[in-house]
Amino acid sequence: MFRKLIVALSLVMGTLAGTGAGTAVWAETPSPAPLAATPSVVERTAKGPTARNFQVGVYLNVQPDCTSGTLPALRMVTPPANGTVSIKRGKVSATNYKQCLALEVPGFIAFYQSKADFIGSDEVTIEVKYPAGRTEVQRIKIDVGGSSGGGVVPALPKAPQGQKI
Repeated sequence: MFRKLIVALSLVMGTLAGTGAGTAVWAETPSPAPLAATPSVVERTAKGPTARNFQVGVYLNVQPDCTSGTLPALRMVTPPANGTVSIKRGKVSATNYKQCLALEVPGFIAFYQSKADFIGSDEVTIEVKYPAGRTEVQRIKIDVGGSSGGGVVPALPKAPQGQKI
């Protein structure tokens, strides 16, 4: 963020000993401190198996020309009660993202892993500060299921025609 200085020029014209010479006075006034913008709150969900790492977030900064900008700063505001969150750096490939038909940029990827015996809901809150000053608070509700289905209930077998289940 660029700091602007407001420069006030005050030209005091006076008659010094009848010569008509003037005096210039420069006053430098700092711009007021920027108001802290209220962070936007984003509610998200994720689903995955018990006791295994699965992705819950991807954080990147794509410029209008489809190149990478400075990555955002991440801070865990509220840790999950029944697991852990880890952040890894990696390459993110995407197609049809905003105006970019195809891109590959660096990014941060958030992974969640529950305790070994946990099945149910968990939640984590992550603050994301982008370089341009925008701040986002992400509340991620995590649905943790069994190790075989990732929280998905298997479909019942179809009954042969003529029979009811």
